[in-house]
Amino acid sequence: MERTFLAIKPDGVQRGLVGEIISRFETKGFTLVGLKLLNVSRELAEAHYDVHRERPFFPGLVEFITSGPVVAMVWEGDGVIAAARKMIGATNPLNAEPGTIRGDLGINIGRNIIHGSDAPETAQKEVSLWFKDEELVSWQPQMTPWLHE
Repeated sequence: MERTFLAIKPDGVQRGLVGEIISRFETKGFTLVGLKLLNVSRELAEAHYDVHRERPFFPGLVEFITSGPVVAMVWEGDGVIAAARKMIGATNPLNAEPGTIRGDLGINIGRNIIHGSDAPETAQKEVSLWFKDEELVSWQPQMTPWLHE
Protein backbone atom coordinates (compact mmCIF):
# COMPACT_ATOMS: atom_id res chain seq x y z
CA MET A 1 0.00 0.00 0.00
CA GLU A 2 1.40 3.40 -1.02
CA ARG A 3 2.09 6.12 1.56
CA THR A 4 2.55 9.85 1.26
CA PHE A 5 3.58 12.71 3.51
CA LEU A 6 1.38 15.79 3.90
CA ALA A 7 1.92 18.83 6.11
CA ILE A 8 -0.59 21.52 6.91
CA LYS A 9 1.57 24.61 7.06
CA PRO A 10 1.36 27.34 9.73
CA ASP A 11 -1.15 29.37 7.69
CA GLY A 12 -3.52 26.39 7.45
CA VAL A 13 -3.21 25.68 11.17
CA GLN A 14 -3.68 29.34 12.15
CA ARG A 15 -6.74 29.63 9.91
CA GLY A 16 -8.40 26.59 11.54
CA LEU A 17 -8.38 24.46 8.38
CA VAL A 18 -6.93 21.26 9.89
CA GLY A 19 -10.26 19.48 10.32
CA GLU A 20 -11.50 20.34 6.84
CA ILE A 21 -8.28 19.16 5.21
CA ILE A 22 -8.20 15.89 7.14
CA SER A 23 -11.87 15.35 6.33
CA ARG A 24 -11.21 15.64 2.60
CA PHE A 25 -8.66 12.81 2.72
CA GLU A 26 -10.84 10.63 4.98
CA THR A 27 -13.85 11.19 2.72
CA LYS A 28 -11.76 10.22 -0.31
CA GLY A 29 -11.11 6.87 1.41
CA PHE A 30 -7.45 7.20 2.39
CA THR A 31 -6.18 5.92 5.74
CA LEU A 32 -4.42 8.18 8.21
CA VAL A 33 -1.44 6.27 9.64
CA GLY A 34 0.57 9.10 11.21
CA LEU A 35 -0.39 12.46 12.71
CA LYS A 36 1.32 15.02 14.90
CA LEU A 37 1.24 18.72 15.70
CA LEU A 38 4.68 20.24 16.12
CA ASN A 39 6.78 23.36 16.03
CA VAL A 40 9.28 22.66 13.25
CA SER A 41 12.93 23.08 14.17
CA ARG A 42 15.24 24.99 11.84
CA GLU A 43 17.21 21.76 11.35
CA LEU A 44 14.10 19.83 10.22
CA ALA A 45 12.95 22.71 8.01
CA GLU A 46 16.33 22.94 6.28
CA ALA A 47 16.42 19.17 5.75
CA HIS A 48 12.87 19.18 4.37
CA TYR A 49 13.58 21.99 1.91
CA ASP A 50 17.14 20.86 1.12
CA VAL A 51 16.35 20.49 -2.59
CA HIS A 52 15.80 24.29 -2.67
CA ARG A 53 18.89 25.19 -0.60
CA GLU A 54 20.60 27.10 -3.43
CA ARG A 55 17.49 29.00 -4.48
CA PRO A 56 16.91 32.59 -3.35
CA PHE A 57 13.58 31.73 -1.69
CA PHE A 58 15.08 29.00 0.58
CA PRO A 59 15.46 31.27 3.66
CA GLY A 60 11.83 32.37 3.33
CA LEU A 61 10.61 28.76 3.15
CA VAL A 62 12.52 27.86 6.30
CA GLU A 63 11.36 31.02 8.10
CA PHE A 64 7.73 30.39 7.26
CA ILE A 65 7.55 26.68 8.11
CA THR A 66 9.15 27.42 11.50
CA SER A 67 6.87 30.41 12.23
CA GLY A 68 4.05 28.41 13.84
CA PRO A 69 2.65 24.94 14.43
CA VAL A 70 2.50 22.43 11.57
CA VAL A 71 0.33 19.31 11.33
CA ALA A 72 2.43 16.50 9.86
CA MET A 73 0.58 13.50 8.45
CA VAL A 74 1.15 10.21 6.69
CA TRP A 75 -1.69 8.88 4.53
CA GLU A 76 -1.98 5.45 2.97
CA GLY A 77 -3.95 4.09 0.02
CA ASP A 78 -3.91 3.02 -3.59
CA GLY A 79 -2.50 5.89 -5.66
CA VAL A 80 -2.45 8.20 -2.65
CA ILE A 81 0.54 10.26 -3.88
CA ALA A 82 -1.00 11.22 -7.23
CA ALA A 83 -4.48 11.62 -5.75
CA ALA A 84 -3.22 13.85 -2.95
CA ARG A 85 -1.40 16.08 -5.45
CA LYS A 86 -4.65 16.46 -7.42
CA MET A 87 -6.62 17.17 -4.25
CA ILE A 88 -4.06 19.75 -3.13
CA GLY A 89 -3.98 21.64 -6.44
CA ALA A 90 -1.37 23.82 -8.13
CA THR A 91 1.38 25.35 -5.99
CA ASN A 92 0.08 28.84 -6.70
CA PRO A 93 -3.50 29.00 -5.39
CA LEU A 94 -4.33 31.54 -8.11
CA ASN A 95 -3.73 28.74 -10.64
CA ALA A 96 -5.35 25.94 -8.61
CA GLU A 97 -8.63 24.49 -9.80
CA PRO A 98 -11.81 25.06 -7.78
CA GLY A 99 -12.47 21.99 -5.64
CA THR A 100 -8.81 21.59 -4.70
CA ILE A 101 -7.55 22.55 -1.27
CA ARG A 102 -5.43 25.41 -2.61
CA GLY A 103 -8.09 26.45 -5.14
CA ASP A 104 -10.78 26.67 -2.46
CA LEU A 105 -8.75 27.85 0.52
CA GLY A 106 -5.41 29.24 -0.65
CA ILE A 107 -4.52 32.92 -0.82
CA ASN A 108 -1.17 33.15 -2.60
CA ILE A 109 1.94 31.12 -3.37
CA GLY A 110 3.61 32.10 -0.09
CA ARG A 111 0.55 31.05 1.91
CA ASN A 112 -0.60 27.92 0.10
CA ILE A 113 -1.74 25.96 3.18
CA ILE A 114 -0.37 22.48 2.55
CA HIS A 115 2.63 20.47 1.37
CA GLY A 116 2.36 17.08 -0.28
CA SER A 117 5.03 14.68 -1.50
CA ASP A 118 5.35 14.72 -5.28
CA ALA A 119 6.73 11.22 -6.00
CA PRO A 120 7.24 7.84 -4.30
CA GLU A 121 10.93 8.56 -3.59
CA THR A 122 10.11 11.96 -2.12
CA ALA A 123 7.29 10.49 -0.03
CA GLN A 124 9.57 7.83 1.43
CA LYS A 125 12.25 10.42 2.25
CA GLU A 126 9.78 12.86 3.81
CA VAL A 127 7.94 10.22 5.85
CA SER A 128 11.22 9.02 7.35
CA LEU A 129 12.38 12.61 7.96
CA TRP A 130 9.26 13.62 9.86
CA PHE A 131 8.23 10.34 11.53
CA LYS A 132 9.93 7.51 13.40
CA ASP A 133 8.73 4.02 12.45
CA GLU A 134 7.04 3.58 15.84
CA GLU A 135 4.98 6.75 15.25
CA LEU A 136 3.19 5.14 12.29
CA VAL A 137 0.22 2.85 12.83
CA SER A 138 -0.68 0.09 10.38
CA TRP A 139 -4.39 -0.64 10.49
CA GLN A 140 -7.28 -1.40 8.18
CA PRO A 141 -10.50 0.60 8.44
CA GLN A 142 -13.72 -1.42 8.48
CA MET A 143 -14.84 0.37 5.31
CA THR A 144 -11.88 -0.93 3.24
CA PRO A 145 -13.90 -3.71 1.52
CA TRP A 146 -16.41 -1.06 0.45
CA LEU A 147 -13.71 1.04 -1.19
CA HIS A 148 -11.51 -1.48 -2.96
CA GLU A 149 -12.23 -4.44 -5.20
